[in-house]
Amino acid sequence: MSKILVIEDNKEIRDNIVEILELANYEVTVGKNGKQGLEIAMTDVPDIILCDIMMPDLDGYDVLYLINKNAETSNIPFIFITSKSERLDLRKGMEMGADDYLTKPFGRLELLNAIEIRLKKKDLQHDFYSRSLEQLDNLIPKNEGLIELKKIIAERKSRLFKKNQVVYYEGDSATGIYLVLSGKIKTIKMTEEGRELMTGIYQTEDFFGNNVILCNKPYDDTATALEDSSLFFFPKSQFDELLRLYPDVSGKFLEILSNEIRNKDAYLLQLAYQSVRKRIAEAILRMFKKSNSAIDSVSISRDDLAALSGTAIETVSRTLTEFKNEGLIEKKGRLLKILNHDKISKMIN
Repeated sequence: MSKILVIEDNKEIRDNIVEILELANYEVTVGKNGKQGLEIAMTDVPDIILCDIMMPDLDGYDVLYLINKNAETSNIPFIFITSKSERLDLRKGMEMGADDYLTKPFGRLELLNAIEIRLKKKDLQHDFYSRSLEQLDNLIPKNEGLIELKKIIAERKSRLFKKNQVVYYEGDSATGIYLVLSGKIKTIKMTEEGRELMTGIYQTEDFFGNNVILCNKPYDDTATALEDSSLFFFPKSQFDELLRLYPDVSGKFLEILSNEIRNKDAYLLQLAYQSVRKRIAEAILRMFKKSNSAIDSVSISRDDLAALSGTAIETVSRTLTEFKNEGLIEKKGRLLKILNHDKISKMIN
């Protein structure tokens, strides 16, 4: 029987939700305000949380933030309960990691469907973990470190991030590292002029956030989903313990960091000394290398291409037009296709 925590300060709404859920054979616990609901979530971990936004003491955003900060509760599906007047504020909640929202007044079927969808996704994620463990064999040798890593993964679930959803912001306290199970993540820094500079692209089996974890600093860039992505989160305490106890895991992360430093050094040299055409050609090839597609096409916005190549959007547009006129690429909307891979490769050599 799935356990649901309902955090709602309005007694009438709260009682109505509890009645519907209990009739549907769910086990229900109740928090009459944000503070009480948070205490219940920490001591009696539920399978899913329904939470009002506007509450005294701790509002829904505060509850979600604190839920996400705790390793034991950070992956609980979280559904906001909101009035129509609050819908404009929901983007903030979704960027913070909320999974869904219900707008008051909502019906019985709407409530049950939202819960069933989230619980089914939770089960699918558990199955996905079982398959993903096979992929981790090529990350770390088959010894005690891998066994412990598998144990940690088996005890937790992945988080789904929608396209353009922020994973963390530059300056946020670094509470752990991430492993990409599926999808793509970009990391960016903002220049003094307010332009984006893309510092990394991460895809399946890539770790990110590990550089700042090891030096105990806040995140030094902002991570955002380039497409719908599934991520596994390692809390800092578990990660530190894993590195301390298992030399094989420490060695692997040193290798990962060394490769990342080499790649970023090469990227900085490219930005400093290569022409605009070469930088944009390099950025295009870099995106294709990160693509899982078997064909020479990838979906990328001009904004992201500008951030990756360290150029203005107008310059990217002009250069892509030149590449198209030269028969190097085709471009329709966000979809870019390479027509002459060899010529573009020679351009940057």
